[in-house]
Amino acid sequence: MTAFRLSSRAQSMKASEIRELLKLVGKPSMISFAGGIPDPALFNVALFQDAWRHVFGGPSIAREALQYSTTEGYLPLRQWIADLMARLGVPASPDNILVTSGSQQALDLIGKLLLDKGNGVITARPTYLGALQSFSAYEPQFSTLDAPQPTGAGAPRLLYLVPDFANPNGVTMGKAARHQALDQARALDAVIVEDAAYSALRYDGEDLPAVAALDAAAAGSIERTRTLYCGTFSKTLSPGLRIGWICGPAALIRRLTLLKQGADLHTATTNQMVMHQVAIAGYDTQVARIRAVYRVRRDAMQAALERHAPPGVRWKKPDGGMFVWLELPDHLDAETLLPQAIRQDIAFVPGGAFPPDGSGRNTMRLSF
Repeated sequence: MTAFRLSSRAQSMKASEIRELLKLVGKPSMISFAGGIPDPALFNVALFQDAWRHVFGGPSIAREALQYSTTEGYLPLRQWIADLMARLGVPASPDNILVTSGSQQALDLIGKLLLDKGNGVITARPTYLGALQSFSAYEPQFSTLDAPQPTGAGAPRLLYLVPDFANPNGVTMGKAARHQALDQARALDAVIVEDAAYSALRYDGEDLPAVAALDAAAAGSIERTRTLYCGTFSKTLSPGLRIGWICGPAALIRRLTLLKQGADLHTATTNQMVMHQVAIAGYDTQVARIRAVYRVRRDAMQAALERHAPPGVRWKKPDGGMFVWLELPDHLDAETLLPQAIRQDIAFVPGGAFPPDGSGRNTMRLSF
């Protein structure tokens, strides 16, 4: 086999443990708690069928859907997203929105924009594995929110937060913690990346303000903020069309747009136009629908754990999202338990994949 000369960056890249695991759990008999993916039975297929018929209902709009588009994204969709951001307390215009191919691309573009080799990235412990993958390509140094941080020239460039119902542990940051993260970012002159993938999926309690909203209120304008809000339709309407977005100061959005031009020119025009039609027709209704179903499933998992979990296993009931985080007795390694579970047609994700420092071997993530 030819030994190709790869960049140091490529040599350090690793496959997602979750994606590799999902390849093993596709058989019909498998009871999988592994993938944090929406239930396809809840997709509003009729809305998408109507949207596709609308987009291809006349030659003029169909030709627009089949053509190249602007890198920033389909303007009516950007306006809809800007209106949604305003509802969330972030006064945005289309100039503050970049449509991306899922929020995963958003993380990659942000890493490319902000990180040089050796720069610091602060995350929670544990945190979203996909973010670690995206940022790792740019060879940063990871640290955690509770660790002391250097200041001055060596200060971290980026704080990555999943404030609502975090993947993997379902934890929600309180309002005080959100203010503290903003204060820390200001002190370090760092950018906050707010990953809001699960924010619409609240089942209990009152909605908390987005970090971007707190930042905008304090700064007086989105143009003076330091938060890049990463949103997505994947957990609400459909992941298959791969539509996400970044909302932030126009100066940073313009820079990110240049990077996206080099990556893929633009997100698929047809997909953006279809998603816009679906969002107009039924976003709020669909969110209410999936909240009701996932709330019941969360409660069923909680009840099952209370009945069947052995002594020494700990967990907390999440207020929303898709995940329950289990802490096993310290002497257990969830990764060594996984093959036994798979032989019994049960799958979960070992928790050691999520902390940036490799800790948490005695944890696992369950998706409901």
